[in-house]
Amino acid sequence: MAIDLQVEGLRKSFGALVLFENISFSIESTQRIGLIARNGKGKSTLLKIIAGGENYDGGSIVFRKDLKVGYLEQEPRFEPGTKVLDACLQRNGEKAAVISRYERATQSGDDRELHAALEEMDRLSAWDFETKVKQVLSKLKITDFNQAVETLSGGQMKRVALASILLEEPDLMILDEPTNHLDTEMVEWLEEYLARLNCSLLMVTHDRYFLDRVCNEIIEIDDQRIYRYKGNYSYFLRKRDERLENAEAEMLRARNLMRKELEWMRRQPQARATKAKYRIDAFYKLEEKAAALRRDASVTLGTNSRYIGKKIFEMRALNKAFGDRVIVKDFYYNFARYEKLGIVGNNGTGKSTFIKMLLGHARQDSGTIEVGETVKWGYYSQDGISFDENMRVIDAVKKIAEVVDVGGKSLTASQFLQHFLFSPSKQYDYVCKLSGGERRRLYLCTVLMSSPNFLVLDEPTNDLDIDTLQVLEEYLADFKGCLIVVSHDRYFMDRVVDHLFVFKGQGEIKDFPGNYTDYRDWCDEERAAAKTVADTKAKVVKEEKSRPANPSGKRKMTFNEKREFEALEGEIAMLEEEKAQLEADICSGTLDNDTLLKKSMRVAEVIDILDEKSMRWLELSELA
Repeated sequence: MAIDLQVEGLRKSFGALVLFENISFSIESTQRIGLIARNGKGKSTLLKIIAGGENYDGGSIVFRKDLKVGYLEQEPRFEPGTKVLDACLQRNGEKAAVISRYERATQSGDDRELHAALEEMDRLSAWDFETKVKQVLSKLKITDFNQAVETLSGGQMKRVALASILLEEPDLMILDEPTNHLDTEMVEWLEEYLARLNCSLLMVTHDRYFLDRVCNEIIEIDDQRIYRYKGNYSYFLRKRDERLENAEAEMLRARNLMRKELEWMRRQPQARATKAKYRIDAFYKLEEKAAALRRDASVTLGTNSRYIGKKIFEMRALNKAFGDRVIVKDFYYNFARYEKLGIVGNNGTGKSTFIKMLLGHARQDSGTIEVGETVKWGYYSQDGISFDENMRVIDAVKKIAEVVDVGGKSLTASQFLQHFLFSPSKQYDYVCKLSGGERRRLYLCTVLMSSPNFLVLDEPTNDLDIDTLQVLEEYLADFKGCLIVVSHDRYFMDRVVDHLFVFKGQGEIKDFPGNYTDYRDWCDEERAAAKTVADTKAKVVKEEKSRPANPSGKRKMTFNEKREFEALEGEIAMLEEEKAQLEADICSGTLDNDTLLKKSMRVAEVIDILDEKSMRWLELSELA
């Protein structure tokens, strides 16, 4: 198979900080590679180097001749004044130019220019391409094609840049965090879109389901070296564990060697001490490296939170809207102790606004929110926090607390930082030297170390590396308090929440008892059931239309079938009422967990019975 990219002996450092040393790898045509490393270890820098946006210290990067490369930056920028459609088309050559010309002529009303543009559109068969451009933008929730790019949010800017790369259809696509700022619906659409493209792919993402479903190889940067895993993310997890176990075995062998070396030293004359010291120094380097690998594999952190009373918070008749956009409408909910709630929904449905109302950072239009006296909030927001750029990491944390109580034991600020993967040397770096992901990790530490008993995390997974996410997931699994998480990270939600608020827009909020995968499975079943009923109805209508008005020999209903048919209408109506009442009870927020579970199971039973009786009613209606 053809090699699209060959990287040999690549070296890169920033002053004394060495990101990688003598790394080599290749990318074959149609290969899909996910790049994994901790924040600050050079993932984004490596992508920039390959895309030609960053210099490197040594080695070589060779592309296949005439290879077309597309690069999505983590924070893309466009020239001010550029329209969304033009920004999306600027990578796409002659067709893009004539589509831009046609759009400008349409806006200006110049008949001569419009006629010329129409002829060019026909000549290049650009109509289909324009439709495709608008379809991709619409899938990414960008609908105002003439909006100036400088008026877009950072997330919208990223989506326009992503659309541009997808439409360019390069031979090699380099994507830096493509799922950031996408809601779950967009992420699932992107998975399917990439699966259809015939191109090579190198990407950095923290979305583990996305890695699993899109990539067929994982490259890990660790200890300034490259490790390759010929499989998806699940395969990588198994094989990395094996590698770390081997490293631990190497550490045990090193300890045995140390004992032998020390015994040898004691037995030898003083004149040979220099040689003994050299051998021991070499061993200590080996031990330090192996110990670091062991710590990476087994980071755990106990939890400690303040006592939380029975009353957490209660919402009554809550209403909030921005003009015609309704966030919540006549909403009631009573939050239970130790509840772990996930909030999902498309962008713009009001998830963050809902959180801000709960915390008192935004006012509701009407209704009340009563918060218990024992509640101590810990809030991680999308906006993050501003640190003093000239302060060291350890000093920024010590400003909040010198000692942190976790799981019944006290940790110093330095020890707490180590649990969140800040090495002792990294703790004495200045904040200005941290990568974007490392700043997010530091912010997370400052939220957790205050020992809150109610955590509210608004998009906590953005820009965090996978190792940090695993530490956070373990922390939240053992957290002795309440939790609300707003996130588009499906894997993360599956690990940490026990039920969901699904924001559907215009004030509609569904309370679903289960995690995100449970919810998606339920949605698939609902769609399949609805399709079955719709197909059956369509079949009946088709048969009715094709049947003569007075068909001869048509079987008539029996007496029992007539009675059954008449009874079915009443039974279906009663089941519909029961289903509506059960759903209202589930969404009321007043049920304990056992009752909630029983009613959820009954809803599923009622839906099955309804489907069965509806099918029978349709069968009998053919004879009626």
